[in-house]
Amino acid sequence: MELRVLGCHGGETPDHRTSSFLIDGRLAIDAGALTSSLHLAAQKRVAAVLVSHSHMDHIRDLATLADNRCQAGGPTLVVAGTPGTLDSMRQHFFNDSIWPDFSRIMTPRGPTIRFKILQPERLYKVAGYQVRPVLVNHTVESSGFVVTKGGRSLGYSGDTGPTHRLWKVLSATRRLRALLMEISFPNAQQALATVSGHHTPQTLDAELQKLNGHRDLPVLLYHIKPTFERQVIREVRRLRGWNLHVVRNGERFKF
Repeated sequence: MELRVLGCHGGETPDHRTSSFLIDGRLAIDAGALTSSLHLAAQKRVAAVLVSHSHMDHIRDLATLADNRCQAGGPTLVVAGTPGTLDSMRQHFFNDSIWPDFSRIMTPRGPTIRFKILQPERLYKVAGYQVRPVLVNHTVESSGFVVTKGGRSLGYSGDTGPTHRLWKVLSATRRLRALLMEISFPNAQQALATVSGHHTPQTLDAELQKLNGHRDLPVLLYHIKPTFERQVIREVRRLRGWNLHVVRNGERFKF
């Protein structure tokens, strides 16, 4: 699997883009920077998007991606997420008020988008990958994912504060190659991180203690708030015993 970082921040400036990752050019995880990072030909190759939750910084480019896909005549884009996430998107986003309901707008190759419900903990085939959603702890229904192909797996935390089930699933996952893990605020902002369902370096350190059997696992950190970027990175560098890497827009990894 090749992982491409399209956007990896918890906010936006000309130098920061919100969360979006692309596997093998076909399967996206979250949609904070899909159209702002990909040319039309690359957008058309995206077969499906896994949506961790319905907050705007994770779904925003689904609007313009659907619009471009419709104008191109397809193919249908699969938008996959847990029931609460898709319900929220249908009600508040693709609702013919904020944005057209592209699941009801046809192209010569079928509907522009198709929603695919992913029940937590079950295994699904999405765009040729095995996907397992796992609920995590955020302010709205939110899930992490374990994505597997060819026996190799990638973990994705989604937006979350301290949680439990995700770590049990990751610990039991064979050939886990990397974990994309959120971190948002510095330690001094712990109260804000707690109420908003995010991590600081100190809570990240405690959470990683729950991961068994993958001590040297590459942990790819994303979602840092631009306002606190330098401070968070300084505090992350003080953590010991983990294989941590703060990702940057445009980076690519092979697993």
